Amino acid sequence: METKEILKKVRKIEIKTRRLSDHIFSGEYHSSFKGRGMTFSEVKQYGFGDDVRSIDWNVTARYNEPYVKVFEEERELTMMLMVDISGSGNFGTKEQFKRATIAEIAATLSFSAIQNNDKVGLLLFSDEVELYIPPKKGKSHVLRIIRELIEFEPKSQKTNINEALKYLSNVMRKKAIVFILSDFMDEGYEHTLKIVGNKHDVTGVRIYDQYDATLPKIGLVPMVDAESGQTVMVNTSSKKVRNQYEQQFAHWKNNFETAFKKSGAGILSCRTEENYAKKLLTYFKQRG
Repeated sequence: METKEILKKVRKIEIKTRRLSDHIFSGEYHSSFKGRGMTFSEVKQYGFGDDVRSIDWNVTARYNEPYVKVFEEERELTMMLMVDISGSGNFGTKEQFKRATIAEIAATLSFSAIQNNDKVGLLLFSDEVELYIPPKKGKSHVLRIIRELIEFEPKSQKTNINEALKYLSNVMRKKAIVFILSDFMDEGYEHTLKIVGNKHDVTGVRIYDQYDATLPKIGLVPMVDAESGQTVMVNTSSKKVRNQYEQQFAHWKNNFETAFKKSGAGILSCRTEENYAKKLLTYFKQRG
């Protein structure tokens, strides 16, 4: 992809997702993800409605009238975006590929975070960690993240969520807000997810295509496994084949939901053609 084309795509995503985060998500994001606690700001004269438990008795004695302590939320947080860039993301039959939807959601979350002066980091993974960008603040940093989401070419097409979670656990010592964006066509990550969930505020965002779930009845067709590269002839007219396909999808979905619920993490699922803005907003409001 040429630099000019990449910058054009970055700009397009920035315009679309920044508008969403500015007008919809920043307030909801702020109330959904709390700061580390309250920190002392100043003292002021006691007024009607102030909590008597906040009275500063030393200042009150000095001035012979009641003063109260004022506290502010210690806001600064760190958001880590863990993004699956394995081969199965390069699939989509409606609006766009799964990877493109994931990039837009990640960009929207990033702009929501910097609106609140929080840091954002990125971890791109396949069956290995392909790229790690440490958390930082600022618009230029977010634009770099978007650029990597668009143009990064993975070395591997396979998926290993467990390896990515292990890496995150090693590099993120302090508590972070973690969004894992994937189609979650993987398993064996449940134990590590529980460890990560005990330390961080984790949300799994599952993006899938309608034809990940069901196989259309269109006869004998060649199908390529995006992660192994193997091509097989599939008889889509066979009810048994279609049932097996649907059962496999149901298995991935159930595994995802069970693992995240057991680890105390949040879950959000969205098809590529669905309105992810509405889904995110509903999720934030439920948390708030």
